[in-house]
Amino acid sequence: MIGIVDSGIGGLTVVKAIRELMPHYDLLYFGDTARTPYGPKSAATITQFAVQNIEFLLNQGAGLIVVACHTAAAVAGDAVLEKCGIPLIDIVSPAAELALRTSRSLHLGVIGTQATVQSRAYPRKVAALNPKARVFTSACPLLVPLVEAGWLKKPETVMIVKKYLYPLKVRQIDTLILGCTHYALLAGMIQRKIGRQVKIIDAAHAVAHAVRKFLETHPEVDGQLPRQGDLKLMVSDVTDQCQKIAGIIMQKKVKLESIRH
Repeated sequence: MIGIVDSGIGGLTVVKAIRELMPHYDLLYFGDTARTPYGPKSAATITQFAVQNIEFLLNQGAGLIVVACHTAAAVAGDAVLEKCGIPLIDIVSPAAELALRTSRSLHLGVIGTQATVQSRAYPRKVAALNPKARVFTSACPLLVPLVEAGWLKKPETVMIVKKYLYPLKVRQIDTLILGCTHYALLAGMIQRKIGRQVKIIDAAHAVAHAVRKFLETHPEVDGQLPRQGDLKLMVSDVTDQCQKIAGIIMQKKVKLESIRH
């Protein structure tokens, strides 16, 4: 199966994107809802959590792992890759590649958690792909809690989004990477506040296409993945709010299974 991991519920945007693109593959999602958000935590703690989550997916029989959490991918990428032992696709690389293909001016913006921004994972990745590109970042520490609380249309959320985007807007970026899976639920609001001339990069779709491309070019891995269309959604803590947000993301009623690991 394909294992997909995130710090909370936001990674279901990746599950949905992969499901739409590759509907027959078995998917197992694990969201660490009991310990979210990861963004304000130290690098050591994020790495510890990320490695534990990977171990859980491996024990469940994952044959390919997708790190849907930008924070974990940015901060703990090397440790996770070392622990994994099977093919792993992180969300940062596909998002950066898509942003560069999309941008005309090569002035890119990234919004993400405090840990993601401080890691400078996106500027480093973009520089490696195209040294001429410039990357401007803005940390948005309040957005994950707001999304997890279901404050998707509140005036307070609009005000906070506007404040976070202002430093990027004055840089005249033409492409903006949503550097956290949760932000996809605020994409419409973000688009309105950053301006229609700015292209929004939804990393969920970028990583879904990266998974498909990887499997097309690695038949030895693809052949080992079951295709019964099974979907398991596991989290480290279930609340009514988690269930509600999961349903909004998946656009249907889904059941979250609580797993302590």
